[in-house]
Amino acid sequence: MDVKKALQIVKPYLKPDRFEHTKRVVVTAVKLSEWYGEDVNKAEIAAAFHDYAKNRPKEYLKRWITKEKTLPKDLLYFHHELWHGPVGALLVEREFGIADSDILNAIRYHTTGRISMTKLEKIVFLADYIEPGRKFPGVDMARSLAREDLDQACQFALKNTIQFLMEKQQPIYPDTFFAYNDLTSKLNR
Repeated sequence: MDVKKALQIVKPYLKPDRFEHTKRVVVTAVKLSEWYGEDVNKAEIAAAFHDYAKNRPKEYLKRWITKEKTLPKDLLYFHHELWHGPVGALLVEREFGIADSDILNAIRYHTTGRISMTKLEKIVFLADYIEPGRKFPGVDMARSLAREDLDQACQFALKNTIQFLMEKQQPIYPDTFFAYNDLTSKLNR
C-alpha cells in the first residue's frame, strides 16, 4: 500500500483538523526516517494510520478492548485518549491486511511508547509529538533534539508528557514510564 491510498482510507474516519494533523505527521515521519535511516514507506504507512481510530466513539473503542483477547485490559483504567493506538493497530491489521509488525507496533504505541521501542516506533511517536501544528511548552526543544538524537528527543518527549500528566494529577500508563526509564538508562550508559 502506498501513502496516498492510506490517506484516502483514513480521511473519512477523521475530523478535518485531525486529518491535517495526520498529513503533517506523515511529512515529519518521512523527514525523521531520512535522517535516521529508517524505511520511508513503513514510516509513511504507520504515520498515515496512527490516528485511524482516534475519532471513533469511546464506547466503540471500549468494546474492542473488552472483547479482543490481544488488547490489554488495563487500558480501561486509563484515559480513553490512549485507546485509539492499540485499537487502531488491530483495525488496520484486520481491515486492510497489514501484517507488518513494525508498522502495527508503531501505530499501537504512538501515544504511550514502550520499553525497547524500535526505530520506527520512535519515529512515529516523535513525529506525532513534534509535527509543525503542535504548540505546547517544550515542543521547540523536542524539535531541536529530533535533529540531533532520536533517543534523546523521545526521552525528552516522554519526560515532558509525564510531567504534564503529573501536574494535571492524571494517571500515567505504565508503558510510558517503562519507555522513559529504558531510554534514560540507554542514554546514561
